Amino acid sequence: MSLWRDLYHGDTRFDFYGNRRRWFALSGVIIAVSLFALIVLRLDLSVDFTGGTLVEFPNPNGISVAAVRERVDAAGVGSAKVQEVGGSGIRVQTNQLEPGDEDALVEDLAELLGVDSADASRQSVGPTFGSQVTKSAVRALIVFLIVIALYMAWRLEWKMAGAAIFALMHDLIFTSGIYALTGLEVTPATVIAILTILGYSLYDTVVVFDKMQENVRDRGERHTYAAIVNMSMNEVLMRSINTSLVSLLPIGSLLFVGSFLLGATTLREFAMALFVGVATSMYSSIFLAAPLVGMWKEREDHWIKVRRRLERRGTGEDFAPHDSTPSAVTAVATGAVPRPPRKRQKGSRR
Repeated sequence: MSLWRDLYHGDTRFDFYGNRRRWFALSGVIIAVSLFALIVLRLDLSVDFTGGTLVEFPNPNGISVAAVRERVDAAGVGSAKVQEVGGSGIRVQTNQLEPGDEDALVEDLAELLGVDSADASRQSVGPTFGSQVTKSAVRALIVFLIVIALYMAWRLEWKMAGAAIFALMHDLIFTSGIYALTGLEVTPATVIAILTILGYSLYDTVVVFDKMQENVRDRGERHTYAAIVNMSMNEVLMRSINTSLVSLLPIGSLLFVGSFLLGATTLREFAMALFVGVATSMYSSIFLAAPLVGMWKEREDHWIKVRRRLERRGTGEDFAPHDSTPSAVTAVATGAVPRPPRKRQKGSRR
């Protein structure tokens, strides 16, 4: 219970900066696994990006995917992808087909599944359009990162902007790796969700950095920058947790209840990106961005002098007191421990 009380009152003393190597190692493993999945397994891009023909059928008789794939191969359609959708449907994605070949494939599969061909849902996207969608998504991401970096460099400083972009890239790679590992299809809705979570991650990071700058202005000469990082992170920790939990609860309901339990599969690609992105953005803003800024700032001449001056006075700790009483500040700044008041002995003269 004491931990929850400390979290609620902002009185925790977690050593975020001192344990930075652990967080960096964990993030290194996450990025390595994600990149391996992206390179080896690759993303399952929807027809909107790759171009082609997409046909979905209801499957009331429960025909197996293998049987549908055999019929597609027998029709002479190469490089086709057949998968079950929502437990009660079949999706077939092929390269772009001529209208006559598409009609023949739909009639053939409708006969196999025992449904009317009019019940099939068709979507045909040319390779040129798919290429344009892909380029537009990449362009939007690049412009987003450039604008954000310039704004943060102006509003805060370039080192904080660099750390924020690193955290954003960490979130992007991890979320993309989850899609490659799970085999979920990447649709335009997924891109929208990823851009949304990047904005959320940036918001959380800016809150942390703003608190760090506030503490630098108020206590900069009395503490090392590592102490300021720890102080700031412990002060905003509960706020970050609360904000993330409030966001994750409805997204989790959308993903696990709406998508997996109720079968609303069209929501799955969108909700998965939001859920993973919000969760990892909370981690990156707390355990990556702030310690990374602390490492860079600790190497500046000014903060090297501050640390040396405090060490000569007998302190150089990377923790700072939560209260701002003069005795507490003096203890950390100079290493002096305030003495308790001397007890008055009986019979002593006044």
